[in-house]
Amino acid sequence: MPVVATPSGQRLVPPDCQTSRRLSPFPVCPIIDAMNTFLVPRHACRSGEMRESRQRDPLIDRILKARTPLATSASDKPMHKLLAIATLLLAVPASATVPRIVAPQEVRELLSDFLELGEVTDAPARAAFERRMQREVARLLATEGYFSPVVVLHQRGEELLLEVDPGARSRIGSVHIEITGPLDPERRQALTSAWKLKAGQPFRQADWDEAKQSFLADLLAVDYAAAHLQETLAEVDPEVRRVDLRVVAVSGPRYRFGEVRISGLQRYSPELVERFNRSVKPGEDYREERLLALQAALQSTPYFSSVNVSLERSEVADPPSSVEDERVTAPVRVLLRERAPYQVSLGAGYSTNTGARVEAEYRSSDLFGRAWELQTGLRFEQVRQTAYADVFFPPDAAQGRDGVGTAVEHSDIERLEIRRFAVGATRVQRRGSIEERLGLNWQEEERSPQGAPSSTARALTAQVGWTWRRARDLLDPAEGVSLQLQLGGGSKQLLSDQNFLRTYLRYSQGIPLSASDALLFRGELGATLAPSSQGIPQDFLFRAGGSNSVRGYAYQSLGVKEGAAIVGGRYLATMSAEYTHWVNATWGAAAFVDAGNAVDDRQALDLAVGYGLGARWKSPAGPLGIDLAYGQREGKVRLDFSLAIPF
Repeated sequence: MPVVATPSGQRLVPPDCQTSRRLSPFPVCPIIDAMNTFLVPRHACRSGEMRESRQRDPLIDRILKARTPLATSASDKPMHKLLAIATLLLAVPASATVPRIVAPQEVRELLSDFLELGEVTDAPARAAFERRMQREVARLLATEGYFSPVVVLHQRGEELLLEVDPGARSRIGSVHIEITGPLDPERRQALTSAWKLKAGQPFRQADWDEAKQSFLADLLAVDYAAAHLQETLAEVDPEVRRVDLRVVAVSGPRYRFGEVRISGLQRYSPELVERFNRSVKPGEDYREERLLALQAALQSTPYFSSVNVSLERSEVADPPSSVEDERVTAPVRVLLRERAPYQVSLGAGYSTNTGARVEAEYRSSDLFGRAWELQTGLRFEQVRQTAYADVFFPPDAAQGRDGVGTAVEHSDIERLEIRRFAVGATRVQRRGSIEERLGLNWQEEERSPQGAPSSTARALTAQVGWTWRRARDLLDPAEGVSLQLQLGGGSKQLLSDQNFLRTYLRYSQGIPLSASDALLFRGELGATLAPSSQGIPQDFLFRAGGSNSVRGYAYQSLGVKEGAAIVGGRYLATMSAEYTHWVNATWGAAAFVDAGNAVDDRQALDLAVGYGLGARWKSPAGPLGIDLAYGQREGKVRLDFSLAIPF
């Protein structure tokens, strides 16, 4: 049976094979072109012979838009075709009918998605339709490893049925991996052992393509920037349902980083780029991940709209004297496109915590022509209104980033009205996998609880925080761990109305149970050590309730009663457990139980419990949660919206 497989979608067939589409009784042999695989009947060619490509047919074009590259084939026996045509001519009346596909479940969806059936009228049309279906079905099923399908069109009552028997799926026979070049034996063995397709596995074109790509990516990742696949071959024998795989890779020489060449800058200096470069240093051994790290670091800045980082292998500065033992020095090219320095954005939204929201923000990435980043804006929520301005400076030599800012805020939450003015400075420093944040802040706060006297609190506070995260995807709460620790305080000797020390610990972990099921645990502990809560700003006390806290209770409704208002307490404890089941790739359902409270006396800590059910949607911004929660203490049901990201 002739089979043609090519990731590019084009087919290479010898001239003496191009007119024949019948099932061949002969074994097949390969025609190879670099990374692509071509299979033709063995009687029609010599192994390794090249011919010109033919135009790709529309079916392959349709499949390539939604699936991996195809392997194609032709089928059916001449005698069977003649019998089928004769039967149709004698037995089938001329009427327009759309055939119905009858096939096993494992191939039915594939055929339904990519076969264009259409209406079939008279007997000649049905004969032509059957011939076309035999060709197209064979090409489709070959992508899943079925190389000997049987396709029959026949009438059953008023229905026209296209019956497909895919036959048995072909399995991988032998696997031959060959790597030429100066690899050490351990690396060579590791690459060979990591090959994904093993003997005995079912053959699929998508798996074959993925295995080749993964193998080459592993080879390119360390030292060998010029590695490539010289030859790849999947030799199919449909009679015994066997596919033999062969891959020949060339490593090329080892590489090291040369000078970093920056282009595309107009407004900014090359020094700005170097400040964000933590991974690529001239003279160090080539590592693909270091190039990717530099690209990601530059893309995350507000200065550039596009970034491309690559090794310029065509401009080798130091060619090796011996491929076997020398390294090639190649420059690193950083191609940039600068972003517009000024941006204005408007937004609107709704939160079950703070109600409807509108906001406007102005950003400048080149304040005073010094690449300082300015963020200033207004945010109006139903229970809180904020005006702010922050300036962030480029990283220094130690890769620390400093910023200064000021904010004015008014809020009225749970009958506690607060007016606050604050000014401060921060420094963010990454130390390995830990992000360290230092802050110095001065604020003045006027609070007016309903039914109780108003008071004013002033504090100059120093703060330090550490955050450690380990997650496969920061936007996916199903798998990962996050740990956050904060310390902060003020002193009467340094412009504060009260001596206090605030401590806060937050832990969250997602545990996958299966591909569609996961558990999520979250916990918080907080304590503000002070003689009393008087004179301490509310930011350094605790309240609980609402989304991402204790669901089933209003936002910040769990705390200390003062008059008719709820104010912050010196102690906090919350915990949450949630089970999520994903129905499909987009939607899921969750069941949860939360408990927590904030108090001014830890001996009086009484946890409020909430539990309920929710829906989850994997949006581009991360999983969104819609929860219907019952607050056991209040006996009320509340609807909560949240961004379900614990990290």
